[in-house]
Amino acid sequence: MRPRQFDTSDRPFVLIWELTQACALACDHCRADAKPNRHPDELSTAEGKALLEQAAEFGEGQLIVLSGGDPLVREDVTELVAYGDDLGHRMTITPSGTHSLTADRIEDLADAGLKRMAVSLDGAAPESHDAFRGEEGSFAETIRAVEDAREAGLPVQVNTTICRQTVGELPAIRDLLEDIGAVMWSVFFLVPVGRGRVLEPIDPDEADAVMAWLDEVSDTSPFGVKTTEAPHYRRVSLQRRTAAADSPPERNEGVSRRTGIVAGDGFAFVSHTGEVFPSGFLPESAGNVRDRPVHELYRDSDLFTSLRDRDRLKGKCGACPYRSVCGGSRSRAFAHTGDPLESDPLCPFVPEEYDGPLPWDDGTTARTPADD
Repeated sequence: MRPRQFDTSDRPFVLIWELTQACALACDHCRADAKPNRHPDELSTAEGKALLEQAAEFGEGQLIVLSGGDPLVREDVTELVAYGDDLGHRMTITPSGTHSLTADRIEDLADAGLKRMAVSLDGAAPESHDAFRGEEGSFAETIRAVEDAREAGLPVQVNTTICRQTVGELPAIRDLLEDIGAVMWSVFFLVPVGRGRVLEPIDPDEADAVMAWLDEVSDTSPFGVKTTEAPHYRRVSLQRRTAAADSPPERNEGVSRRTGIVAGDGFAFVSHTGEVFPSGFLPESAGNVRDRPVHELYRDSDLFTSLRDRDRLKGKCGACPYRSVCGGSRSRAFAHTGDPLESDPLCPFVPEEYDGPLPWDDGTTARTPADD
């Protein structure tokens, strides 16, 4: 096991609640394979408030993300935000870029205590973003919503999915974020689940190059940078900064601990029907909040405790000297192998002492250990 400044065995950094899978968009990457209509077994308003009460057991200031689908499909969103805020949570939301995201709704959410709104931009122009989102006008609606949020005094985070279709847009998206005054860029490296199974991911070496570029962006931009399903961003950053001799790894201030969280270890996801997953991209349930409180499932379930034990990792992730600060994407390992403790196939780093099979080939590819 490993020391933690933030005890992720006791509470997650991030608790996501998928309010609904209903959404008007048909995004290429959608984890939820969202549909136009709501599911009849969604957690009710009362059950949702009970979930927020359970989450209060994690302690003051728990970060809660209301997601979807499009969470604004539900008419009780503002009520839930206000309830969570009263309980001491840091309530945030990830709405879809549609007509539902009006200036009035944004202002109501801000008044209810919302702390941040996250929007998705997967292209720097209407043509590329709208093609990825499957809805003409989505880019314009998203930019308009960002402006409305700024008017309401609400900080905005931008989420971007990295795959073959979007990777070339990253520099232009970075410039756009500065223009619109975003406070955070959350960059998601594709996991092949839901509709995302048909998208082409970038290869491992290219992923490392993108992460090195993101680390430079984090040094020079007025907004923060974090990754999702790519905890080896920490390894890349530590290697880059050590090579530059500007700070030893143990004193590195360029990458926060948050970027190193993985499914089940600092992260938990509650589905629209109450199932508790280590991540929305790792659809293996530890139980349902209708039967057992979310804080107990997070702290004590076999699934979550196994994911927090880095000594149980397999393959090259288990042998990696960076496993204490990285740990690999457990969701991507699960998507490719059915075992969340296997190696992350997006990471090209090979520990010198490891001589087993590599997750991105059939075991016959010539091995070149990454430079430590």
